[in-house]
Amino acid sequence: MAFKRYFATKDNTITDSYQQNLTIRATGSNMGQSDILEVFYIYAQQSATSEEKARILLEFPVTSMSSDRSSGVIPASGSVSFFLKLTNAKHSTTLPRDYKLTVHALSAPWQEGRGLDMDEYTDLTYDNTGSNWVKRQGSTAWSSQGGDFYTDSSSSFDATFTVGDENLEVDVTTLVEQWIDSDGNGLGSKDNNGFIIKLSSSYESSTTDSYYTKKFFARSSEFFFRRPVLEARWDSAKRDNRSNLHYSSSALPAQQNLMSLYMYNYFRGNLYDIAGSSDEIPVLNLYKSSGSVPELDARYFRDSSNNAVNFLSSSRESKGVYKATFSVTSSVVDSTYPYLVDVWTYSGSQVHTGSAITPQTHDFSNYNPNPSYVISMPNLKKSYSKNETERFRLYVREKGWSPNIYTVAKTTTPALLIESASYKVFRVSDEKDVIPYNTGSDSSTMLSYDSEGNYFDLDMSMLEPGYTFAFKFSFYEESVNSYREQPHIFKFRMTEEEL
Repeated sequence: MAFKRYFATKDNTITDSYQQNLTIRATGSNMGQSDILEVFYIYAQQSATSEEKARILLEFPVTSMSSDRSSGVIPASGSVSFFLKLTNAKHSTTLPRDYKLTVHALSAPWQEGRGLDMDEYTDLTYDNTGSNWVKRQGSTAWSSQGGDFYTDSSSSFDATFTVGDENLEVDVTTLVEQWIDSDGNGLGSKDNNGFIIKLSSSYESSTTDSYYTKKFFARSSEFFFRRPVLEARWDSAKRDNRSNLHYSSSALPAQQNLMSLYMYNYFRGNLYDIAGSSDEIPVLNLYKSSGSVPELDARYFRDSSNNAVNFLSSSRESKGVYKATFSVTSSVVDSTYPYLVDVWTYSGSQVHTGSAITPQTHDFSNYNPNPSYVISMPNLKKSYSKNETERFRLYVREKGWSPNIYTVAKTTTPALLIESASYKVFRVSDEKDVIPYNTGSDSSTMLSYDSEGNYFDLDMSMLEPGYTFAFKFSFYEESVNSYREQPHIFKFRMTEEEL
């Protein structure tokens, strides 16, 4: 799974705006239960030099993120990015243009409150419940009215709005890592008091312009996919070359000659680090074989730095998952021993012997391909509940493919591995992309592959119960130097029931 959303646990709009009588400021008002969040700056409405502001407070469940990291749901610091996302709420009043919002980390705790009124600001915190422009919780005041926040670069982030109705999406990784306070983040730690979102300083102190008003959907919105989220993204794709291992070729760039094999330490359906330690790393040997049993001595191959070796220390990809990357020449096998078998050792003892691998030879083509595919999802169910995390398998073959006698004789037809494939999820009723393709630097929707074909994991709690959704896939085609969306659609429904 390379994609995880965390929904806000608290939000509020605080303001020092004048009430409609333009006499009393609404600094005691609370809007913690409103389904809308609002940011604005109004200049010279009450007097020639008056200023009125509104800011947004947000908080997310960082303890859940920390727990997910400890359990391996999200990877270690440096391997994941966190994005704060708010969805624009259309409205009939004036919308500002050409401005910046700044997201800061709050430095003090606050209460959400029970207010609703965003027009006349009549919901005051007389009962000392909730935050407002002056008080952050109960009778405790902010050190500075309008919110206490950090201004260092690791805790402050800008978002530019040109037209004005754009959604907000900012990379807040450096701050979230401080909240989680993971080993090795190099940033130190901060208490999680959430975010404050305001117009950037130069806009919030303008003596010529007003910026009224920017609105976003709040966590209490009836629109599930418009609620504020912190989105974790990372590239979790595992590309196991067991069924498509190639000999190295001088016709290919060095990087393309590198192959990877994986070993998984499963016990009773769960992954475990060897000896319960992330520091214990197995070693890979390759043997040639006439069948599935290793024979003769360990073969020499080349590590990722092109050094000749007959054993190679692997790397720990995640809890209980180990990867070795290498290249191999055709001279390591012969007609008597046409296969390679991977043997993994730990502390001098063999712990795992893999299946026989048939290396393939790179060859040139006498035509420029334009493939089309037949795709199925063999383990797709009709419905899922929100407390499931599912692994989805993709079976792919080329359209018009004709098996040879050997393939027909096999019980199962081998799947075609797509080296670079991405998925998206959309809601069928309105075709809204709820998880769009992400093939950029995060590559969070890229598919893994192993000897059984392509696959990906998905946390189903990110999808709204009661609706039908569908998967679509996009494959990278070198012949056109672009991703090409496949025509196949795979539907499923999210149920209200929990397993």
